[in-house]
Amino acid sequence: MNATPGPPLAAKVALRDQVRASRRRRPLAEAAEDAAAIAAHLLAAPDVRRAATVAAYVGVGPEPGTGLLLDALTDAGKRVILPVVMPDLDLDWAAYTGSAGLAPAGRGLLEPASERLGLDAIATADVVLLPGLAVSSTGMRLGRGGGCYDWVLARVPVGTFTCVVLYDDEVGREVPTEPHDRRVAAAVSPAGIVTF
Repeated sequence: MNATPGPPLAAKVALRDQVRASRRRRPLAEAAEDAAAIAAHLLAAPDVRRAATVAAYVGVGPEPGTGLLLDALTDAGKRVILPVVMPDLDLDWAAYTGSAGLAPAGRGLLEPASERLGLDAIATADVVLLPGLAVSSTGMRLGRGGGCYDWVLARVPVGTFTCVVLYDDEVGREVPTEPHDRRVAAAVSPAGIVTF
């Protein structure tokens, strides 16, 4: 389903540019408050409360912050696994051992320095929290453009709670789609969790 005129790829590039520009203008104090609200919503969510393993990521730059959330999940006794970007842009996984266990990686990312768990480790997660730039009202997620999470979502068992982490104005957008794009079950923003 192509929600915008013209080729989906060009429309995706335009929407990515628009969202990135908006994120760069977000005040730091507001971003910190938003990160705390997002963490609170997720920690209260039944799917997250029941989860033994949560796949998450380290938010960097103008992305919604996840540091507070990652530490709160581990403090709650959850096993947290984080992505490690492979040369082909597929994702391996490693356990989160705290912020001191993160190392700078390509593309400005932070990744765990712990032992790699393999590409299929994502299938062990009860909850998968994904980065994104926007999500439609039907759960179609706009990612950063590398395709990493399209591959990941293909490995996630049906019924797993998959949730994209966004700011309020990025939820319910018209997202152009291509055949390889995968839906998510929910989106979380400072306003709360929306399920699709």
